[in-house]
Amino acid sequence: MFYCRDNELRKLNKLYASDKFECVIIYGRRRVGKTALINEFCKDKPTIFFSALNASANENLEAFSKAIYQLEHPEISDTPLYQSFDAALERITNLSQTRRAVLVIDEYPYLARSYESISSRLQHIIDHHWQNGKLFLILCGSSMSFMEKQVLGYESPLYGRRTAQFRIQALSYKDICAFEPSLGFEEQSLVYGITGGIPMYVGQLGAKESIDDALINNLFDSSAYLFEEPQNLLKQELREPAMYNSVISAIAGGASRINEIAQKVGIESAVCSKYLTGLIELGILKKEYPITEKNGKKTIYLIDDCFFRFWYRFVPRNLAAVESGRFAGIYDRAVKPYLHDYMGLVFEHICRDYLLRYAEDLPVAISEIGQWWGSDPATHKEVQIDIVAASADGNEYIIGSCKYRDKKTGVDEYELLKHYADVFGKGSRYHYYIFSKSGFTNGLKELEKTENLHLLELDDLYK
Repeated sequence: MFYCRDNELRKLNKLYASDKFECVIIYGRRRVGKTALINEFCKDKPTIFFSALNASANENLEAFSKAIYQLEHPEISDTPLYQSFDAALERITNLSQTRRAVLVIDEYPYLARSYESISSRLQHIIDHHWQNGKLFLILCGSSMSFMEKQVLGYESPLYGRRTAQFRIQALSYKDICAFEPSLGFEEQSLVYGITGGIPMYVGQLGAKESIDDALINNLFDSSAYLFEEPQNLLKQELREPAMYNSVISAIAGGASRINEIAQKVGIESAVCSKYLTGLIELGILKKEYPITEKNGKKTIYLIDDCFFRFWYRFVPRNLAAVESGRFAGIYDRAVKPYLHDYMGLVFEHICRDYLLRYAEDLPVAISEIGQWWGSDPATHKEVQIDIVAASADGNEYIIGSCKYRDKKTGVDEYELLKHYADVFGKGSRYHYYIFSKSGFTNGLKELEKTENLHLLELDDLYK
């Protein structure tokens, strides 16, 4: 099934209707649904679909030749081999001069690594032949840094040739409701917290009725696709997967500053920085610092990919039970009691996403959103504000608190939030938002009527 990419599909079809040359760059992390989007777009159009191989130039030329030949002769499996990529590209030139055709080069970074001059070849043929024809070219890749630097970057031969670009993001917490609409909002939030909105992971989890059963059968099982996924992805993308694994494990274990991470892994901070950068480029980690403050001593590193964070939180410590087939017997002790605690950070992300994407009539036109932490001069203790959203002029802020727990949130949380805003002390006007999974006490609801306070329950975020 194809879900939730209607906006991207509409824009692609609008470009296709131009009936002139288009060069569309589509990129995003693995499993995010790029190929599914392209397949949906191409299903009723004449298409040469070439998925590049992590192999030699000759092997890629053979696969490319087959893709070209099958456009006109889909019934024939024994296809001729072009003698060079130049010959293959010339054939595409002839095919697209008078008829609309789509050429997809999926996993373009693989082709560029095996045949280093391909970007220059494409640049030349676009400038001298294709730009006056009807070809609809799609270059797609999962290597974020390669696509941004080697395809879209200023020094790339292809710079300036693209007519559109799509960075495909993970689905939002509301988007994934389309997969299993019968689930309640708490279950939908948990599915999002486990999968991070990656369509492949949502489908593989298969949480149709019981999330507990879905986790036991489709993640905490040594034969399951999701069980091997993080390690497979690291092996596929990186040259030193074991070292990157150690870095992620250190962060999952509580290290957040570069010197802490380096010490846990047993490497120098300068070396550690290289591994951190690689994981950030893959979208697995993120670098964060308090909103309104410049990148510096307070910088911390977090696991940004929800699936990786869930996997590293629960799988390594239960690995022996999973591999011996005993995990179902300990799930209720080893995982289930800790899901609420795990969902705390996820809920903060959902609440920020709500304010950015879905909330209507906000009192502040948000220009920046994040979290803030700093020292309370009165107590000399560090305080943290879950959500700080700033206006463009920096004078007005939304100050938010997110509570994912099984009891109602009361007046004490509002008083604490106001105190934290005083410690923050950046703006002249604050709007207070409290998000609660389990609702609010009557006392806090009464205050909402007279204070600059907005209360939202989990159900409100899905309306």
